[in-house]
Amino acid sequence: MSTSYDAHHPPRRDVLDECVHCGFCLPTCPTYAVTGLETESPRGRIYMMDLAARGEIGVDEAFGEHIDSCLGCLACVTACPSGVQYDKLIESVRPQVERNVPRTRADRLFRGLVFALFPHPNRLRIAALGGIVYQRTGLRSLVHRLGLIDRLPARLRALESLLPPVTVRALFSRTPERTRPAGPVRMRVGLLAGCAQRVFFGDVNAATVRVLAAEGCDVLVPQDRQCCGALSVHAGREEEGLVRARATIEMFERYRLDVVVANVAGCGSTLKEYGDLLADDPAWAERAERFSAKVRDISELLAELTPRAPRHPISTRVAYHDACHLSNAQRIRSQPRAVLRSIPDLQLHDIAEAELCCGSAGIYNLVEPETAEELGQRKARNIEAVSPDVVVTANAGCLLQIRRFLDAGIPLLHPVQLVDASIRGVDPL
Repeated sequence: MSTSYDAHHPPRRDVLDECVHCGFCLPTCPTYAVTGLETESPRGRIYMMDLAARGEIGVDEAFGEHIDSCLGCLACVTACPSGVQYDKLIESVRPQVERNVPRTRADRLFRGLVFALFPHPNRLRIAALGGIVYQRTGLRSLVHRLGLIDRLPARLRALESLLPPVTVRALFSRTPERTRPAGPVRMRVGLLAGCAQRVFFGDVNAATVRVLAAEGCDVLVPQDRQCCGALSVHAGREEEGLVRARATIEMFERYRLDVVVANVAGCGSTLKEYGDLLADDPAWAERAERFSAKVRDISELLAELTPRAPRHPISTRVAYHDACHLSNAQRIRSQPRAVLRSIPDLQLHDIAEAELCCGSAGIYNLVEPETAEELGQRKARNIEAVSPDVVVTANAGCLLQIRRFLDAGIPLLHPVQLVDASIRGVDPL
């Protein structure tokens, strides 16, 4: 049978055939919710993948647009009654698009800028310094007041709007390489400091270390400026992602760890996939499997541990947003809620349309800004409907995306920051 895919890891026939086109995935799909188009649904995309596998359509620009427009949120995977592995399909087709579909010069340049910046913490710090100057000198207010921002391309407007409120001091803060617990050691835990996470959310890393140490963990944080490859893998930049995966495994192997902890949902999801990603590499397959078996999200690990540190009350109304790569890719839903409910007096509230992505999705809110904006506004409305004092979510991208659209008076935190505040008996806000 002729096929439009190249020979390197095309979508598997047995996985394509799992889809019975029932449509249960449609209500959970963000792009279908926005457009109402069959071609913008998981069912429609699988149909196109199947046609390309049979050689009836090409892996061309039109095909690539529908693959690019998928957020990869994987809500369809959890909704599917037939167990269709859409995650496997999209992960095999995205690299096909990257290799075989020519992009416009502007698209190539913008994507190149994103990947030359975000996986590199030092470059990101320099860019963030420029952002601080832009905001604090009044230049940003002037650009908006004069309407100049509206003249920029949509992608640059999105990049500008996602500038986080970060201080110079926070920008250059460092998490210590080792933090020992006060009492007996329960386990040796490595923490992935992340790329954007260490630059923009160093306070989340610091809270994670304090909580783990309070719970009896000897915490090791590699100081390497090593990207885990999550952004590359999710964007179909396969070889780049694999190079970073191997380097990340090597980095953590130095420490002889019991557990590797991630506090970013997208990163944690990819760390757990290393075994699959490197399964064809004889030199790395076994090492990758061993590594992935050790990975836990911070909420997942805290839910497994019997609490050692007492929790002080926090009387606040919390809205919890499920990060897609935590709830759908890692199937971690109850654990963050259980960890938060262990805090006395805390009122935890779920939101409507919890299964719909906020529009962050790695670099999606930068490369598909219009759809991402509509999803972000929709998510913000659902959050505001429960009148929270604070919003919590377990992913850096979600924190930036939701902050962009949420009422400015509502703070956003990572769940571990509330746990940290409860253990220390301080005001989390």
